[in-house]
Amino acid sequence: MKKQSIGVGLIGLGVVGGGVARVLKNKANILAEQVGCPLALRKIKVLASDLSRPLAKEMDSNLFTTDIDDFFASPVDIVVEAIGGENPALEYLKRAISNGKHVVTSNKEVIAKHGAELLALAGQKGVELGYEASVGGGIPLIAPFRRDLVANEIRGIYAIINGTTNYILTKMAREGVDFSSALKQAQKLGYAEVNPENDIEGIDAAYKLAILASLAFQTQVRPDDIYCEGISRLGSCDFRYAKELGFAIRLLAIAKRSNNSIEVRVHPVLIPQDSLLANVDGVYNAVLVEGDLVGKVLFFGEGAGAQPTSSAVVADIVSVAQRIVLGAGSKAGWRPKPGKNIKPMSDIEIRYYIRMNVADRSGVLAQISKILGDHKISIASVIQKETDNMAQTAEIVIMTHLAKEKATQLALDELAKLAVVKEVSNFIRVEA
Repeated sequence: MKKQSIGVGLIGLGVVGGGVARVLKNKANILAEQVGCPLALRKIKVLASDLSRPLAKEMDSNLFTTDIDDFFASPVDIVVEAIGGENPALEYLKRAISNGKHVVTSNKEVIAKHGAELLALAGQKGVELGYEASVGGGIPLIAPFRRDLVANEIRGIYAIINGTTNYILTKMAREGVDFSSALKQAQKLGYAEVNPENDIEGIDAAYKLAILASLAFQTQVRPDDIYCEGISRLGSCDFRYAKELGFAIRLLAIAKRSNNSIEVRVHPVLIPQDSLLANVDGVYNAVLVEGDLVGKVLFFGEGAGAQPTSSAVVADIVSVAQRIVLGAGSKAGWRPKPGKNIKPMSDIEIRYYIRMNVADRSGVLAQISKILGDHKISIASVIQKETDNMAQTAEIVIMTHLAKEKATQLALDELAKLAVVKEVSNFIRVEA
């Protein structure tokens, strides 16, 4: 018997939830044509404070409930979770799936930490779990990894997947402002939260990389597996020097296949100015995927905000609704394969940019070179940038050839103890 309508239940009426509610309301006829029957928004679980939102006042008050048990007693086929965070979102998703409801979520933290568990549960219950909006907002990423790229052996993922940090880095590069000034501007414009830790320390990007790497390499990658470093120690001079050397600075989420191991890391990098990702500015996101068949593929677009994210959420809702109408079973989720190990960050080989403030006298470079040489780190170039005649110090920038992370960290510790080194001001890895 053909369904007369498909019931949708929404948990949360914030930026994402409100955007989804508006799309379901304003595009009701178009979506009904796509699905084959109407999508009916039947219940919205909110906090009491949400009822004062302008959108809530525009809608039928009978749609709203502050009681989660009342919400789950409603006749809905698809539950949309749009509250974010790990708890109680995880509890709600498990409850919905266990009750035989299809679920759609934009929650990167829950999917990064518990995606394999939720997908396994959905498979047992014969329902769908849609999570396209968990990475990249409106950029189609999850669907291509689950479908279009499955014939490929994915060799690497290089991603700018946090718009806040990309805006800050773009501001610093273009205007020469320091980190704190760029962050304040991002907060003023609403790009950064009052507490921006998840963004600026790379935590948000690590959640998203865990999801993409798990899909790409068919193995479970957890956020805790990912080396994570933020952008707060970058100085405005690093951007000037990088430009002179032919590089841009970006916060990259990187996943690479290396025989039976996988590299997964999030940190600032120097990348060539003529590379695709170097030209991704502002709040935009971009994900470069390398496959053995497709070569390099770039996904680009707005990675956050009500409209892009609601676009991805509603696309998942429509996809699930179409499967309900057709009577199709749930799609396959992750099928983790054994035998792949996470490569320790200490074993990574990469080039380095090292900025130091040193005594401005002869013999300094020889002492620095000896320590680097003792750790088998080869110098590619040394540039003296600024001299303070009063303090008798100079700022130098060293670019290395490929070196082991462990050796470089040991060398940096030793360099910091040299009497002629006033400060190891910064170091940045180089992806060329």
